[in-house]
Amino acid sequence: MRSVRPREIRADYDRTSIVVYQAYGPHIGRPAVEQGRFVPPFSRTRMTWIKPSFLWLMERSGWARKAGQEMVLAVRISRAGWEEALSQAVLTNADRRVHRDADEWRAEFRQARVHVQWDPERTLRGRRLDARSIQVGLSQHVIDRYADEWVLDIRDLTPAVHRIRRLLGDGDTRRAAALLPRERVYPLPPELARRIGADV
Repeated sequence: MRSVRPREIRADYDRTSIVVYQAYGPHIGRPAVEQGRFVPPFSRTRMTWIKPSFLWLMERSGWARKAGQEMVLAVRISRAGWEEALSQAVLTNADRRVHRDADEWRAEFRQARVHVQWDPERTLRGRRLDARSIQVGLSQHVIDRYADEWVLDIRDLTPAVHRIRRLLGDGDTRRAAALLPRERVYPLPPELARRIGADV
């Protein structure tokens, strides 16, 4: 069995698409699910963060219990769009593997249309791991591309989230784990991996 590298993208993906997760209140989530795309009051003027790790979003949203995050959406987007976003990304922190020095990073970050940060991945029980999970922040300069061109499908995962949480509460970790999305290492082109500080 291969070891997990500290910074690699793990996701539910196929030949042409990848699933990212977002959590919203019902006023945004329900219209998005009903129409299969993001519509008002979804904001196109503020940064929106997409995450391919289901368990990371569970930690962030409190398993869909935090205010404004009561609906968990599985947003399937094109791999072409995903990689277009990464090609414009700048890390939220300076990294010597990516930038020569802090000044170079600051200059790029000021102009960044897309942000990337690596946060500790989580276990089913919420424990921090040494492995990292990627978050991708889309600024207002690329949100139209995301909402109008990259999004292929939006599904409501909230009932599944509630079921998994109930199973965990009952101590049935095995059945809870069986309901998790199947995530595997996403194959990044070397130039994209270098740009975002990913391990290859």
